Amino acid sequence: MVKYFGMYIDTDGIVLRQTKTVNGRRMILLFTKQYGKISAGTSLSERGKNKTALALRPFTLGRYELFKGRESYSINGAETLNGFYSIGEDVDRFMAASYILELISEMLPEEQPAPELFDMLIDYFELLQARKTAFGTLIAGFQTKALRLAGSEPETERCTVCGSEKDLRAFSVRHGGTVCGKCADEIDLHGDAFFRLAGEDLDVLRFLKKGSLRTLEQLALKPDTEKFLRRLLKAWYAWQLGIEDLKSEWLNL
Repeated sequence: MVKYFGMYIDTDGIVLRQTKTVNGRRMILLFTKQYGKISAGTSLSERGKNKTALALRPFTLGRYELFKGRESYSINGAETLNGFYSIGEDVDRFMAASYILELISEMLPEEQPAPELFDMLIDYFELLQARKTAFGTLIAGFQTKALRLAGSEPETERCTVCGSEKDLRAFSVRHGGTVCGKCADEIDLHGDAFFRLAGEDLDVLRFLKKGSLRTLEQLALKPDTEKFLRRLLKAWYAWQLGIEDLKSEWLNL
């Protein structure tokens, strides 16, 4: 019989959540670049302002020394790489960051690497720190781009009922994306999350799907457009991914 003694691994990670347990231990939900989302126990203290203590707090990008046992992980050492300190200094910025962390926590299965999403989360924190207003624009951008990485992005170039590329006037969550005017008048929308598109709604949604999150650095959506897209994306995440009623939902939708 071969005995399994475990192994030590080092990885960059971002703390999604921590929970206190017994005897001063905590469970850290960690989003790692190499191994995806993992839960790890630790007895390391978070008191004080040293690099180890700060690395155990949410919003922190750190480097973690993990011991992987047969069925669990433990954090044996940690070092802060970027604390993103200003996130905690503004309540709206804090809630915008908390919402995305909770969204990622719900989206990701355990131990499934998502390196592109990891890098985008770092971009999100850096852009969030630099912004003073319009945090909802970044949220909508992150939500939209995360759907592409998850393989669940909506169709926005043609009617999801008949295939036409013309006269796209509506969006149906149940049908998977845009709907032309003719089909919107004919299909049964009972129980469907259905949205009429107006003005620049579709153009903005298409723009948010493309490129990196960095393209939004100087962009602030019009308040009505932002709120519309947030409602649409909230419905999409609920219907397509089963993610709804997040505790950190902060914007009045």
